[in-house]
Amino acid sequence: MGLIHVYTGDGKGKTSAAIGLMMRAYGCGMKCVFVQFLKGSETGELETISKLGIKILRNSRDYGFWSGMDEIQRNAVKLENTENLLTAAECDAEGTELIVLDEVIPAYNLGAVEKDVLINFLRSHNCELVLTGRNASDELLNYADYVSEIKKIRHPFDKGVNARKGIEY
Repeated sequence: MGLIHVYTGDGKGKTSAAIGLMMRAYGCGMKCVFVQFLKGSETGELETISKLGIKILRNSRDYGFWSGMDEIQRNAVKLENTENLLTAAECDAEGTELIVLDEVIPAYNLGAVEKDVLINFLRSHNCELVLTGRNASDELLNYADYVSEIKKIRHPFDKGVNARKGIEY
């Protein structure tokens, strides 16, 4: 059975760290899957991941503004996220050796993924799992074998600098 890694905290680099671990695993011949929650816009890493032939599961659009959604929109997001998680579990059963669940922690915290489905996946996985996102709950941390907190000391956003393509996305 694989172990569970959590990258959390308010600093930049949680997704980057997860992708770095995935690149190491893939480079060593491991079968990997990248599952992205709450992000639907294009990001630079997706181009490289897809060129390598790594399976990508993600939302059909960007759902970063959960608070502005009505109940129908939230239910659609929850269904899509849960379907991606169930597909990841199927990949695990097919011999995948590492699965990155990018931004699954805020999806869990917001109720944008079926919580029971995620917890059951954490209890029954057979591969290395990587969970990313801010504010990891004690419940999720209790399943983790590795926990890394990425702390923000300084970020250009604090000075009004917007996210830059190739650096933040």
